[in-house]
Amino acid sequence: MARSREIPISLPSVDDLFTTQEERDEAARERVSELPPGAIDPFPDHPFRVRDDEEVADLASSVAERGVLTPVVVRPKGDGRYELVSGHRRKRAAELAGLSEIPAIVRDMGEDEAVVAMVDANMQRERVLPSEKAFAYRMKLEAMKRQGRRTDLTSSPSGMKSPGRQTLEIIGSAAGDSRNTVHRYIRLTELLPELLDLVDEGRMGMRPAVELSYLPKREQMALWYAIEAQACTPSHAQAIKMRSFSREGRLSGDVILSIMCEEKPNQAEQFRMARAKLGRFFKPGTSREAMEERIVRALELLERQEGRRGCER
Repeated sequence: MARSREIPISLPSVDDLFTTQEERDEAARERVSELPPGAIDPFPDHPFRVRDDEEVADLASSVAERGVLTPVVVRPKGDGRYELVSGHRRKRAAELAGLSEIPAIVRDMGEDEAVVAMVDANMQRERVLPSEKAFAYRMKLEAMKRQGRRTDLTSSPSGMKSPGRQTLEIIGSAAGDSRNTVHRYIRLTELLPELLDLVDEGRMGMRPAVELSYLPKREQMALWYAIEAQACTPSHAQAIKMRSFSREGRLSGDVILSIMCEEKPNQAEQFRMARAKLGRFFKPGTSREAMEERIVRALELLERQEGRRGCER
């Protein structure tokens, strides 16, 4: 009787059948561990501030009661230490709650890959200050440019290695900003910290701040002194004028003060009336401009009628 021959066949596993190679590679790269917060160092030059405010205090209370529900993301540094990529507020809350360990996804990442991941994760915050977004965008742009000069980063998303306009579009698309908006935010990093604080505080608008970012630092400092003296910030038109004088080499402290003393359109005396008082005279959705035009016409008509009455007397 002939002996049957068995032919060995290698069958793929269930995981191989229902996951992509990229997903399997990613799973092999990371693991979840319980790490002491003291072994986790902050991300170098982290642009997003972690404040011990009411929000973090509430988070600390939740962490003390239920623990850290979403693991932080870290990358190994060696010698038993790790670098925090995302989860700075969760780590701080865990420290305030007195936790000895927190769950962490340990992921092997290069420096530039970690920068991109850090920025993308923190951009999902509910509130991001202009200065935070400005330095985050600059860090991501510099990281992507470095990636573009390398050939070993085969896992980079399509288009990541393209510098310039396309890179800014890629950066903005991740946070819902246009290429021009990304460029304007990055310009803010050229401002003196004192001037950038005014933008964060809402005392100076984005458009004038971008124009002022082109001034040399010594002229920005002179502007800061003028702002302190006048207790006001320049308008967009004034900022454009300062930049023009700067290009011509004529922007001195006296010139800055002179420009700052010019009356801005929003400083002119204005008459305001609650929209609710006027609502019954206009259709819903009527624009402010249309309402103003109608009110002026009505006042002109009233003026003519009162003039006629004066003549009849």
